[in-house]
Amino acid sequence: MRTARERGSGAAWIHCHPVVIRNPARRARIGSNLVNPAELAAILLDHVRRAAAARGVGPEEITPEDVTLERPRNREHGDWASNAALKLGKRIGTSPREFAEELAAALVEVDGIAAAEVAGPGFLNITLDAAAAGVLAQRILEAGEAYGRGELYAGVRINLEFVSANPTGPIHIGGTRWAAVGDSLARLFELQGGDVTREYYFNDHGAQIDRFARSLVAAHRGEPAPEDGYGGSYIADIAARVESDYPGDLDALPRDEQQEVFRELGVAQMFGEIKASLHEFGVDFDVYFHENELHESGAVGRAVERLRSLGHIYEADGATWLATTEFGDDKDRVVIKSDGEPAYISGDLAYYLDKRERGFDRCIIMLGADHHGYVQRLMAMTAAFGDVPYVNLEILIGQLVNLVQGGEPVRMSKRAGTVVTMEDLVGAVGVDAARYALVRSSIDSQVDIDLDLLTKRTNDNPVFYVQYAQSRTRAVARNAASAGVDRSSFDPSLLVHETESELLGALAEYPRITLQAVELREPHRIARYLEDLAGSYHRWYGACRVIPQGDDPVEEVHRARLTLNDATGQVLRNGLTVLGVSAPERM
Repeated sequence: MRTARERGSGAAWIHCHPVVIRNPARRARIGSNLVNPAELAAILLDHVRRAAAARGVGPEEITPEDVTLERPRNREHGDWASNAALKLGKRIGTSPREFAEELAAALVEVDGIAAAEVAGPGFLNITLDAAAAGVLAQRILEAGEAYGRGELYAGVRINLEFVSANPTGPIHIGGTRWAAVGDSLARLFELQGGDVTREYYFNDHGAQIDRFARSLVAAHRGEPAPEDGYGGSYIADIAARVESDYPGDLDALPRDEQQEVFRELGVAQMFGEIKASLHEFGVDFDVYFHENELHESGAVGRAVERLRSLGHIYEADGATWLATTEFGDDKDRVVIKSDGEPAYISGDLAYYLDKRERGFDRCIIMLGADHHGYVQRLMAMTAAFGDVPYVNLEILIGQLVNLVQGGEPVRMSKRAGTVVTMEDLVGAVGVDAARYALVRSSIDSQVDIDLDLLTKRTNDNPVFYVQYAQSRTRAVARNAASAGVDRSSFDPSLLVHETESELLGALAEYPRITLQAVELREPHRIARYLEDLAGSYHRWYGACRVIPQGDDPVEEVHRARLTLNDATGQVLRNGLTVLGVSAPERM
């Protein structure tokens, strides 16, 4: 928060001088609870509710959202800042500044808080005792891989459907982005206790499969690809494999029978390639659901009858309709066409009902930028089934990916012909760089990936920057062991350098960042956090020695710093794991 000195001179409260209240003990016991913002926020919330109750305001009227913390831009103003008094002063019947002073006086009585400053009209800046802040390093090492875990989705069954590329060609770059983002999001849900099923919807029903089969037949016969078919060398590769796998004489079959053979075996070959590519990319699915099953099992008919029993199906113009306008859609939707064939939405109805009947509380579907128009009708469908839109069903829409090399856009694949594929990207930069680059930007924005940058082993390359920081923590630990520095004791009060305060503050943020990332469905927040943490670590590394210089003896400060070093490495590894990116021992 900014103090009065940082505000414009026209502010009515410009002459309010900061009031600093200090804890006379200025020393917290080892084991103080003030090791992360969530714990401090809970203490602040308790004091706010007590002050409100003393003025006749019930505690239920003060929510956790009313009492938030953030890191001050200027670290001279403390470790944490809150505008709670500004937000709540008038609500409980006092001036914000007086309320802030009351809170500050209460907070400095808390073990681990060194000082509380009231600035401006009621900003509250809180400084922790060094030991209270430093004990976090030990807590992180005790938690290990569990640091950052939470219980937000404990007991919640989540079906996360992503990628779901048509089995008519290699996974294109857009699908590759969803593979990276979807898998990271699944890991975040699991980090918050969710029971996650990763699901791939296999579109093996419809016109695109017919075009694929006809393209394979044309390749087998040495004919040009059909006008509406698929090109690229992969078609010839798949056709050749079908020829090899088919036990009989393909050329002895009529063309329509040939097409059925290529449909069955060709789709299986293509799907095998897709699964192999995803596995090499570090993404494996729990369920591969075949669209064709919905139509062959009678699931579409069951979904229609369920909606009919709920009173939302009607007949008109020889067709069967779903009354989605009752639930906010711009028009009703045909479910069964007048010729008796199911319309496109019929598969959506059956598939959603199938997921809910499998016991999933939340169904999340990740779609490409060209699917914006589907959201409204799918939410109407959810409501028609009696469920809650945006809760039982969520749709995430992702924007396009552009590859750049040598300053020019990369537009075509050597193998696929018309699109850039997962194999193209991974072949150019490797799995780690590809996954990191695809996750580190918001899905709401188009992303330009510079292939030249991602192959550089410099700090300009974000994945190298983060991995190198983690690798450096490993190197420091190895060198410390050689120099006789161990973690046999730990005095957190010795971590007093300004870079140590910065680094501890960054480490404390990780649980909040993981929670925020999953609540907002934004895994890119993990990547950006890791880059900030790496920066704080590199600055600390340059300023503070873990190993004694020359013949100097090992002191407690060296052991404390080794603990901080190792804790940083643990958080970097935890974050990289969420992104599905490796954490090398050496670089």
